[in-house]
Order: sequence, then structure tokens, then C-alpha cells
Amino acid sequence: MRKLSPEDEERKKAIFDGMSPRRQKHILNKHGYDQWDPFIEPKDPIDMRQDKSRRTALELAREFLAGCNAQEYSNAFGQGAWEMCIGLVNNDEQYKGMYEFACWYRDFLKKEGPDRVE
Repeated sequence: MRKLSPEDEERKKAIFDGMSPRRQKHILNKHGYDQWDPFIEPKDPIDMRQDKSRRTALELAREFLAGCNAQEYSNAFGQGAWEMCIGLVNNDEQYKGMYEFACWYRDFLKKEGPDRVE
């Protein structure tokens, strides 16, 4: 237990006194008042998953949608892009298959002729 300043000790007492009796009892039974530290820094969040480019799904989606004309795509379009980002960043087999198919289909249409590519 780290040494608290007199101001922090006062704050600690105020926090404890403001708690419900049930919560106070829990702290006393689990830690003891002297060992309880209400000012502990929160733990770091679980790692933010990144793709091979070291971007999160949110960063990828934002970057992709920033390159699209907002008037030309719907909420469903944006939702689809977001789901693909999450699936690919999480290395989900279903989304990897969808991605591979989309790439294959784009190349397939290019071979068929430029008037068939959208």
C-alpha cells in the first residue's frame, strides 16, 4: 500500500463514509480499511487488435470511408465496411473468405471487360 497524503486520507475517508454499509463491509472483509486504496490507477485496457498495417478496425473504417463520397454511400454500406474491418482485424475466417472472394470477383470482372467493372 502506498503512503497517502493527508489530503488523500481525507478523501479516502469521505469516499468510504459515502458508501453503502454493504459496500463498506465488503471492503473491510476483503482488504481492510488500511489496505484499501480507492485511488488505484485502472489497468490498461486489453490490447487493441491491429491488422498487418498496425491499424485498428476503427482506423481502417475511418480511413476507407474518408475516401468515399458521403452522399453516395448508405448506412448499410458503412456498416458493411465496419463489419469487414472487425472481421479482418480479428482474423476471422468468414471475413477472410469474403475479402478473398471480393478481390477475386474484382479481378474476374476486369478480365471480362472494362464495361463490367463497377
